[in-house]
Amino acid sequence: MAFEFKLPDVGEGIHEAEVVRWLVAEGDHVTEDQPLVEIQTDKAVVEIPSPVAGPVLKLHYKEGDIIEVGSVFITIGTDGEAPGAAAAAAPTGNGQAAAAEAVAAAHRTGSEGPAAPAAPAPAAPAAPAAAPAPAPGRRALATPATRRLARELGVDINQVPGTGPGGRVTDEDVRAFAEGRRAPAPAAAPAPAAAPEPAAAPAAPAPAFQPVVVHAETPEERIPLRGLRRTIAERMVKSMYTAPHVTHVDEVDVTELVALRQRAKEVAAARGIKLTYLPFIAKALIAALREFPYLNATIDDERQEIVLKRYYNIGIATDTEDGLIVPVVKHADRKSILQIAAEIQYLTEKARQRKIDLEDLRGGTFTITNIGALGGIFSTPIINHPEVAILGVHKIQEKPVVRDGQIVVRSMLPLALSFDHRIVDGAYAARFLNRVMAYLEQPDLLFMEMV
Repeated sequence: MAFEFKLPDVGEGIHEAEVVRWLVAEGDHVTEDQPLVEIQTDKAVVEIPSPVAGPVLKLHYKEGDIIEVGSVFITIGTDGEAPGAAAAAAPTGNGQAAAAEAVAAAHRTGSEGPAAPAAPAPAAPAAPAAAPAPAPGRRALATPATRRLARELGVDINQVPGTGPGGRVTDEDVRAFAEGRRAPAPAAAPAPAAAPEPAAAPAAPAPAFQPVVVHAETPEERIPLRGLRRTIAERMVKSMYTAPHVTHVDEVDVTELVALRQRAKEVAAARGIKLTYLPFIAKALIAALREFPYLNATIDDERQEIVLKRYYNIGIATDTEDGLIVPVVKHADRKSILQIAAEIQYLTEKARQRKIDLEDLRGGTFTITNIGALGGIFSTPIINHPEVAILGVHKIQEKPVVRDGQIVVRSMLPLALSFDHRIVDGAYAARFLNRVMAYLEQPDLLFMEMV
């Protein structure tokens, strides 16, 4: 008896999810607890394991399709059942496609009556054999990285024959297809000489400007707004239209912090930890947030209440190949600088591999976005709703500054604080950032705060 597996609620209250990648193909034999598919929920990719063992009879959705919780997304049979056995009874991801398939099946089985014999077509001249082309409307099985490579090479991945397991398209398939497309076409045979034509009237003089006509094979590309990019888009719009943003910008002298980090790097490296400036910044934020609690808060719009957080969960905005993800260091106030550094290293690596748990993305009270590696003078970060503020950290640069009437070279760090003006006024935000800067300018003060 075939088992129709419905998309479960993974415990996060989701209503739908996107198929990122199938890990099995129709005809494969799966074991109990074997991963079947990767789905996108919120900002994480989750693997769904099989609850039973048996052959895969039907995949009801394609990669990129949206599945509602409770919908059948795969049918698994018992040993001996053939793929496609449940196709007629089980729902598919696309109702129109299912109807078209049913009509086509009816024609094939003759359910609408015997078809009239077709007249024999005239024989066509023989053509050289060609490689079989992919079926029209086919969606290639490929990983997101392979699809990105195809876009970079200007290749329609749905036209690439797959040589991987289950017909999956590999990176090598894409490169081979791109190289074959660039191969020079055979030279055409010279056309027979035409009879001489009568002399034409002299042509009018060409205009001084001749527009250059560029013929592009694919002048546009349409990419569905799906997965992580869709989640980011929805959250950014919600944040901008919910919270009136204001950004306060300043610059802090971190010469002493640079020296402290340089000395501490060896200690951290001996423990396998990569020590960046972020743990120091997180500690400075926590010390300042205790003094300015309205920046470690959310607003309950339904009850019209400001919710002050008495815990400090610091989000670290992480740039990944698929978009921005914000892992959260929980209870950072209870952890040392090296512990925070190790946790940031662990969480950001999991985020870039898209293996991070949903729980690691929730519960943040304040977010840091580090743009330092990319440069820039300042930015206007968008608040990670429903938080109240976000701190943009930029590139540390040596600059000439005036100290005690003398021009000296100091390490300067630009900071940009965006905040929700419904809860925080400009003066309050400026005083908060000044306090953060004081801790960064004199990092030994952090030890006096015992944070």
